[in-house]
Amino acid sequence: MDKIEITENEKGCRLDVFLAERYSELSRSGIKQLITKENIKVNNEAKKAGYALKTGDIINIDIPEPVEISLVPQYIPLDIVYQDSDLAVINKPQGLTVHPSIGHHDQTLVNALLYHFKDLSGINGELRPGIVHRLDKDTSGLMLVAKNDFAHRHLAKQIAEKTCVRKYIALLEGKLTPETGHIQTFIARSPKERKKMAVSFDSSDRVAITDYKVLQYYDDYTLANFMLKTGRTHQIRVHSAHLGHPVVGDPLYGFKKQKFNTNGQLLHSQYIEFTHPRTNQVLNFSAELPDYFEKIVQILNNKQK
Repeated sequence: MDKIEITENEKGCRLDVFLAERYSELSRSGIKQLITKENIKVNNEAKKAGYALKTGDIINIDIPEPVEISLVPQYIPLDIVYQDSDLAVINKPQGLTVHPSIGHHDQTLVNALLYHFKDLSGINGELRPGIVHRLDKDTSGLMLVAKNDFAHRHLAKQIAEKTCVRKYIALLEGKLTPETGHIQTFIARSPKERKKMAVSFDSSDRVAITDYKVLQYYDDYTLANFMLKTGRTHQIRVHSAHLGHPVVGDPLYGFKKQKFNTNGQLLHSQYIEFTHPRTNQVLNFSAELPDYFEKIVQILNNKQK
């Protein structure tokens, strides 16, 4: 375990920035993960990545031994909506984890991509080849996959600059009003439950922006479209819960009592639009609701008649 005492000249620096300069072998995102997992503490207390260091602060850094995960191609059926030599668009099913992690070493989308595609980009690290952006395990729908680093850089830039259009559809608890809305908050790891994200009022945390439009009201539910302007972890789920209308079936942010028996949240990546990195052609794709989601919508529609 490393121990660092902050000097007068170092006070005021952000915790994550200070450590990124000290530990060149660790990325800033890697340092943030260590802070989130409380492998890094200040004065024996957990702090946020944006914590402003004070003279005399004692930082304890416990860098765990790396766990070796070997990626292997695995046959997992994929709904490949589109592909060419640069990229692919995948319609991910509910229940499929995107990439390997501690405790989940295989049977992921990455394992499936390695089986189905010869080439994948390497920018996002050896455990996330081809992955330009993520979907939660139990969120279904369209995802972009890059087959080379050229395509990856261009697609990631479009997402960062908000020129890539991503629309989701979700079934929410209760009646969401008004019918259209713009949600802008900060989002950070929940201080109470480490698995959850939460709306934050600390401007040093990451900004999250979501627009929504109601599609249909039911007696106790709302079917709505969401458009992501940023791509934070669990963003739509956190924002919906923050408004008091969590996504139906959400085990983390939703109501404890659920009327419908789902295997996870009813949240679907329905539409994506982007400019092809090589041809500059604007491409767009839509994915119909999965059967389990459509079935519940039909039940609610029939009750309205």
